[in-house]
Amino acid sequence: MAAWRLWRGYQRLLARHPWKVQILTAGTLVGAGDVISQQLVERRGLARHSTRRTLKMTAVGFCFVGPVIGGWYQVLDRLVPGGTRLAALQKMLLDQGGFAPCFLGCFLSAVGALNGLSVEENWSKIKRDYPDALITNYYIWPAVQMANFYFVPLNHRLAVVQCVAIVWNSYLSWKANRQ
Repeated sequence: MAAWRLWRGYQRLLARHPWKVQILTAGTLVGAGDVISQQLVERRGLARHSTRRTLKMTAVGFCFVGPVIGGWYQVLDRLVPGGTRLAALQKMLLDQGGFAPCFLGCFLSAVGALNGLSVEENWSKIKRDYPDALITNYYIWPAVQMANFYFVPLNHRLAVVQCVAIVWNSYLSWKANRQ
């Protein structure tokens, strides 16, 4: 019952302030992905948890992931209107063929810069991590995005993607923050 009330409250806020709520949702879930990465993937434990890193990743979610992906979905709906299976396929192909490779490169660059890497160090890290991250992206996202573009209304797409992306964000946080 409490979960239902939370969901209804979220729906009301989303209806009143769709852009703000989508950005807050993305930032919160990117931060949650970092916590999961540090605790379950890296097994740091609470004593070695980097709150600073979690705050940086949350900021990337608020300032980059939420606005960029939320804006992309709006552009994509204008480029390919409709909710048919063909439209969903076209959106997924544009998303995964054009947007995802660019977004991933920018994400890794931003996190590297926030972590204080020099331009040379950041470029070297991107060259090392980007191909594997992009391949991993293609194992997860095409099917998720097909379902997202076909079944989910525009205002909920970012939240759906970010819920699925908790696992993806954990992976990206580990990949982006790995030495």
